Amino acid sequence: MRPILTLRQYTEDLIVHSHEHAQMVFGLSGALDFEVDGRGSQVVQQSFVVIPSGFHHACGSANGSRCLVLDVPDDQWLGQSLGDHAEASRRLLDTAGRLSLDAGQSQLVNWLANSDVADPLIAQQGAVLLLASLNNARPDSVGGRRLPYAALNAHIDQYAAYPLQVADLAQVAGLSSARLHARFVAECGQTPMDYIRSRRLHKAVQLLRDSPLPIGEIALRVGYSSQSAFSAAVLREFGASPGALRREAGDKSR
Repeated sequence: MRPILTLRQYTEDLIVHSHEHAQMVFGLSGALDFEVDGRGSQVVQQSFVVIPSGFHHACGSANGSRCLVLDVPDDQWLGQSLGDHAEASRRLLDTAGRLSLDAGQSQLVNWLANSDVADPLIAQQGAVLLLASLNNARPDSVGGRRLPYAALNAHIDQYAAYPLQVADLAQVAGLSSARLHARFVAECGQTPMDYIRSRRLHKAVQLLRDSPLPIGEIALRVGYSSQSAFSAAVLREFGASPGALRREAGDKSR
């Protein structure tokens, strides 16, 4: 059975996933960049984030962060453990967002963080007390404007021949890698690396149709050192080989 309460250290390594249980992440030290359902926030001391069941989320901490994590077992556990408080907890756990802790709640989080949360009894009772204390909590207002796609596209086009990472686009957008990743998923339905790949391949098709450059040269210009890998990527993206796309463009121009 998955532990209910755990202490976790987060680093700059980006974590991107979803899981079929609700989760709460409470800040103890440092700052954890978090993105849930396309909304960005930062988890620090006296705050926490709610991740509803099944929600895609991403997080990472440039300078390191220590957090207390509450993994809610399931809805049946909520009903059995919280009794009359269960319905309020369900409403809280169904809404993604960052929330603030008052002095008493913060004291409880710190007490649990300094306790033996590996002890099933402490973890069970501590999680129940914590959830019950949060029944009247309300998510902070989080969010932001849409991503600066014009600037991102210009950057991808300019450096299409070179290795590009999520951090490169994050710098252009003025976001952390975690926030950028989840914002892309929420707004575009694809990851930043998928977006980069698609943008490069569309640029390649434009060159195939509008220039006499050899296919191998075009592959290099959009970041593929192997012509066979480039051809396979074009085939997957457009359902036709580079040669077929070039011939099709030639036929249409006659």
